[in-house]
Amino acid sequence: MPSFLAYVVVGGAAALVTFVCVPIMIRLAPRLGTMVLPSERHVHASPTPTAGGAAMILGVIVAVAVAAVHPEFSEVMEARTEMVGVVVAACVMWSVGFVDDLREISAPAKIAGMVLSGSILSLTGVSILVFRVPFFDLLVLSADWSFFVTVVWVVSIANIVNLIDGLDGLAAGIVAIAAGTFLLYALRLGDEAVLDPANPGGLWAVIALGLCLGFLPHNVYPARIFMGDGGALLLGLLMAASTMSVGGRTSAEFSGQAFFFFAPIFIPLVILGIPILDTLWAILRRTMSRQRLSTADKKHLHHRLMNLGHGHQRAVLILWAWTALLSAMVLYPTYTGDGDGIVPIGILALALGLFSVLHPRLRPVTLPPSEETVVADE
Repeated sequence: MPSFLAYVVVGGAAALVTFVCVPIMIRLAPRLGTMVLPSERHVHASPTPTAGGAAMILGVIVAVAVAAVHPEFSEVMEARTEMVGVVVAACVMWSVGFVDDLREISAPAKIAGMVLSGSILSLTGVSILVFRVPFFDLLVLSADWSFFVTVVWVVSIANIVNLIDGLDGLAAGIVAIAAGTFLLYALRLGDEAVLDPANPGGLWAVIALGLCLGFLPHNVYPARIFMGDGGALLLGLLMAASTMSVGGRTSAEFSGQAFFFFAPIFIPLVILGIPILDTLWAILRRTMSRQRLSTADKKHLHHRLMNLGHGHQRAVLILWAWTALLSAMVLYPTYTGDGDGIVPIGILALALGLFSVLHPRLRPVTLPPSEETVVADE
């Protein structure tokens, strides 16, 4: 597989292009009409550009071009149809979100665009072919089921990232942690000869990581720009492509270890545990109140943390830390072969959860007016 340094070069290209292009998009946003005004749904205090996804899609294109000319990615780039398919699917997914940022489109139309993007991935060879379920045999999907599961996976991950995008730097930080973790996991499987050297899973993960690192300096509180639906859906697609490439193709077992090694397709469910939990709770909440699933509200996990007394930055840091702990829970046994390491990390996660709930009540915090109102619902 490509060396870690080769991945750094590609990820660095994605980060640099995104970082440089974001200020350009900030200046162009008023002319493009991609400004989010304060409203009942968007409770930030001042008009803010929401075209960060445009800088990200440029980062994807340049990063793929860098990988195409890098000698260590020669085997990965041999599957040209697959490479082109991911880039085209990424452009489609970003376009769907960007149009929604410009002028809100209906939920069915938005889902149709996501389905088209997922279909492009499946038709060009990026799909879930096999996966394991603990205590059951290896499941090999038929062509029809592979297509269906692939599209559902893409739509699900894209919506998960989009729903968590509610505070400055939150979605970019969580995806950066998830993508970085998945890159390390893919490299580990490559070192153990579980993954084929031509597997592109690590490539998509490092590009997603680079996009987030290039975007975060402009998006941390107080944000100068939002990634918008275009950026969030794009990151979701890249994470979906990465997880499917790594977890949905190999039939080999890794080291005979426990659940995560037997079922790598489920690893993103743990790495992205925070946004997935938030998504499931949002669906349940809106169903019970007989609201449309697309209805916006201020009852997401990040909003609840702020209502408990955590400031904007602290709420984001708590969710970053929680995601990092979940990621470490996956990586530790992968690199050490010692599954007992999950126990102390689980205890730390519990302690963090108790801190999230109890700390504001034990020591009340009075928020300044700026942090009570400036919440970036992107």
